[in-house]
Amino acid sequence: MTTQVPSSWLQALRVYTHPRVLGMLSLGFSAGLPLLLIMGTLSFWLREAGIDRATIGYLSWIGLAYSFKWLWSPLVDRLPLPLLTRWLGRRRAWLLLSQIVITCALIGMAVTDPAANLTHLVFFALAVAFASATQDIALDAYRIEAVAVELQGAMAATYQAGYRIAMILASAGVLWIAAAIDTTADTYDHAPWRFAYLVMAVSMAVGMITTLIIREPDVPYSRLISDNEKIARQAIAKWQLPARIGNLLVWLYGALIAPFRDFIVRHGRQALLILGLIAIYRISDVVMGVMSNPFYVDMGYSKDEVATISKVYGVIMTIAGAAIGGVLTAKIGIMRTLFLGAVLSAATNLLFVWLAGRGHDVSGLVFTISADNLSAGIASSAFIAYLSGLTNSAYSATQYAIFSSVMLLLPKFIAGFSGQFVDAYGYESFFIATALLGLPVLVLVWLAGQATFAHSSE
Repeated sequence: MTTQVPSSWLQALRVYTHPRVLGMLSLGFSAGLPLLLIMGTLSFWLREAGIDRATIGYLSWIGLAYSFKWLWSPLVDRLPLPLLTRWLGRRRAWLLLSQIVITCALIGMAVTDPAANLTHLVFFALAVAFASATQDIALDAYRIEAVAVELQGAMAATYQAGYRIAMILASAGVLWIAAAIDTTADTYDHAPWRFAYLVMAVSMAVGMITTLIIREPDVPYSRLISDNEKIARQAIAKWQLPARIGNLLVWLYGALIAPFRDFIVRHGRQALLILGLIAIYRISDVVMGVMSNPFYVDMGYSKDEVATISKVYGVIMTIAGAAIGGVLTAKIGIMRTLFLGAVLSAATNLLFVWLAGRGHDVSGLVFTISADNLSAGIASSAFIAYLSGLTNSAYSATQYAIFSSVMLLLPKFIAGFSGQFVDAYGYESFFIATALLGLPVLVLVWLAGQATFAHSSE
């Protein structure tokens, strides 16, 4: 797949009329919808239902499904599904299956009252998380394979736009819907949340319809994969195993071992440093984010206030921050922008300390959300650029799943104790602690930058 280099800005803008680029808007929406429904929005619902903060913190571990998706990413990458793969192709089959599971699990969440049966709600939320992580794996592979390199920027742009729109619907939209039909503002009622989550389940139809309409990518078998499997087959042949077992071992090597080996071989001694940076870069934001919605509830902010300021205005500020991050990355480089993003992400957490001392202050919330989300957008833009540069096109789906899994594993684990920490020490101490978590990130970014400079100078 190749495309002609555009000769004018108008011609360049026409890449957004490409059918697959337009399709990524809907697929990005489908990917972004489930995330907050099992994390931020769910924590608001649980707190309103009377669930204690410690339990809400532990339940944030549901999001660890995204951190372990590298375990089954090789299966999604290479395992055909009965009937579906023959009908839709490898990528669309996994997309449709995951979208169907997400829809059914969201319906299960909607009809379950956490105040009466929290265990069942957790079960359905876990199903949403695992199916959503699977959808991400298949969608990343589709995005990489569907168009030529020249169109990848447009694909990423429309994907992010759809993703952010879905985040607004899954956060502010849910709160608005629930608030609109809530007749008992002073007491908890399950009915508004049931209706809101059923609307979200229906909204997954956007992704399913798009999956049925788009065409499966026509991607030739990678020569690197073929060569690696040839080497593995020659080594395994010496063991004189039955043909079926030998073929299975060759497949497992190509699916599970080769992507890891490729990363280690390409980056050598820097591999551990890189993985360490990936593992903790977003730790300040992720750990703080789990308690943000309970904090809003405890400070007396209404659903409408949180929906408007945090979930709509905040997302707009994140998009603006991402745009600024893209410009900074081009002007001053990825590593310098990574460092700036890490500084801002940690520093803006201290604004929540200030906000906690003011109680219910709408103008203070606007200012805090503006700064926090703007810095998060800058950091995310630089981080995505950094991760994209680390992947090998032969194993892009599996390696990207590994990186994104490592990115969330430690932060999500630590975030599980956030509610317990707040109960013991209060919100102010918690926000200060999350800012301090960002200090090791600065050290690793500086070391990774020095290593990158040394490598490029050789």
